[in-house]
Amino acid sequence: MPKNNDYTLNGTEHDNNLKYLQLLSEKFPTIQKASTEVINLSAILNLPKGTEHFLTDIHGEYETFSHVLANASGVVKRKIEDVFGKTLRKKEKNLLASLIYYPKEKLELVLKHEDDSTEWFAITLQRLIKVARAAASKYTRSKVRKAMPDDFAYIIDELLNESGEDKEDYFEGIINTIITIDRAEAFIIAICNFIQRLLIDRLHIIGDIFDRGPSAEKVMDRLIDHHSVDIQWGNHDIIWMGAASGSLAAIANVLRISLRYNNLDTIEDAYGITLMPLATFAIKNYKNDPCNCFVPKAKTDIGQFELIKQMHKAISIIQFKLEGQIIKENPNFKMDDRLLLDKIDYKKGIITIDGEKYDLIDKYFPTVDSENPYKLTKEENELMDKLGSSFKNSRRLQHHIEFLFANGSMYLNYNSNLLYHGCVPMNEDGSFQSMEINGKEYSGRELCKRFDRAVRSGYQNRFKKKSENPYQDYSWYLWCGPVSPLFGKQKMTTFERYFIDDKNVQKEEKNPYYSYAYESEEACEKILKEFNLDPKTSHIVNGHVPVKVKKGESPIKANGKLFVIDGGMSIPYQKVTGVSGYTLIFNSYGLVLVEHKEFGSKQEAIENEKDIISDRIFIERNAKRKRVSHTDIGIEIKSQIDDLKSLLTAYREGLIKERI
Repeated sequence: MPKNNDYTLNGTEHDNNLKYLQLLSEKFPTIQKASTEVINLSAILNLPKGTEHFLTDIHGEYETFSHVLANASGVVKRKIEDVFGKTLRKKEKNLLASLIYYPKEKLELVLKHEDDSTEWFAITLQRLIKVARAAASKYTRSKVRKAMPDDFAYIIDELLNESGEDKEDYFEGIINTIITIDRAEAFIIAICNFIQRLLIDRLHIIGDIFDRGPSAEKVMDRLIDHHSVDIQWGNHDIIWMGAASGSLAAIANVLRISLRYNNLDTIEDAYGITLMPLATFAIKNYKNDPCNCFVPKAKTDIGQFELIKQMHKAISIIQFKLEGQIIKENPNFKMDDRLLLDKIDYKKGIITIDGEKYDLIDKYFPTVDSENPYKLTKEENELMDKLGSSFKNSRRLQHHIEFLFANGSMYLNYNSNLLYHGCVPMNEDGSFQSMEINGKEYSGRELCKRFDRAVRSGYQNRFKKKSENPYQDYSWYLWCGPVSPLFGKQKMTTFERYFIDDKNVQKEEKNPYYSYAYESEEACEKILKEFNLDPKTSHIVNGHVPVKVKKGESPIKANGKLFVIDGGMSIPYQKVTGVSGYTLIFNSYGLVLVEHKEFGSKQEAIENEKDIISDRIFIERNAKRKRVSHTDIGIEIKSQIDDLKSLLTAYREGLIKERI
């Protein structure tokens, strides 16, 4: 509604204003209640902004992800240091940090070796309460109460707000009672989880939860349980979203990658999708084929090695056929250069690409009809129908994908930061690259919005026939299309990497975005303007492209306008990057980039208190501490205050009656 206190307007606007204020008066029925809310909201504006935590490219590495989440990229240890300084030894601080990260497991270990558990409980509880008090200090009591575990909310509230000598006995009495009634362990677990929740106000995941690593489903479960999270879809997420939508080409890609990295537990055990039909098909059609080009990149049991290769090749050939069908059905995708099966001389084992002839290193194509190479055989059709049904009817998978749609998007503007996984596609001259969708050209922000809408429509109509679901193919396009903001390359040379032994033909040229935005502050400012952000005060946060620290690359691009925080949380990338990932912290003092060294294991973290080694770099320090008033939430609160002031005016001028 208009932000003014003038109710002398006539007509519709006046009536609409009064209708809105009448509704607002139901929640704030008196001048006193409306005034109290204005005072409360105004006070919130002066609190320090909450801490935001940015992670990207998790790729199923649950243990590393879970630890980075638990230690909040070093925020927990810094809070312990702030509270205790030199009053605790380093060993004691490490034990306390380990307890906050993994309270249940650490308690079991400590209590096995602790001679006097009562004394240990008393000391530890007091220390944890001090850390919790410090973590809660920048929030309202109302927000802190909402974060409290139900079972101990009253007790924690009392302990957090204890102050003065008069309450020391009361404070100690609560702690002693917790211990004597055998609730100390449960209370410690509760308050450690409470501390973790308070230290990070908002979690941003900049894409690629799925593929490569072994436990993407556990990552998804953890995100679903998180109190405040948003997700910017990555290319490896979108292909799973497409598979859950029933796209057969997306399903083939998901299975091929899972077989390539011998990561079938997520498919079979986590999501209950049986691969027996694929195994049966592969054995029948490729039993005499060595499938040497399809050796998995991860260790495989000897008994399963040959079968994995056969399944890997079988689904790859099906993928190339299905992709060819999509390309032919969608001329606006402009991907005819990816039609390769019809460029093969099957008798000679030669393929022609861009006028050049290449020998195929695998010449065995038992299911390909050279006259109609993109047509699935009857058996392939039956197989994909079964797999399509399995993906669409996997309850856990659908639950995870629904969460991705509900909490995710192609991009996000949040507190003057623009978050997206890959890129904003650009042309060689630096202009935004466009694509035709439904007869209209889109580029920049509008293209991202249109893609977002398309994949949502494809998912919502997943049980319709493909002919009735015109957007089903867009999830696959976003995985590998030349104008995809999530892919960011001219083409995906999957076929060439399997079948042609020539590095030149395997090259995947990056979108010009990566030379413009990574190097040019001006290009970043252009992008920020396109997404309605102030280029002078805003930043871009990317994932997708691993930062090759070993080769001297920096995650800070374009004079600090753009941050690339994919440093290799995924183990296969760490040989290239030399680190175990980057995270970004945005707190009331500024922006902090955190570089993580290799993480051992959860067991080491619990038993030996071996934390992930992290280096912090302050990349932008605020001249003044940021308050809630400087955030997006602050803008909403100011709007609420304006509305409440309008309500107060209406009460005082007799336009609305108080409900006493």
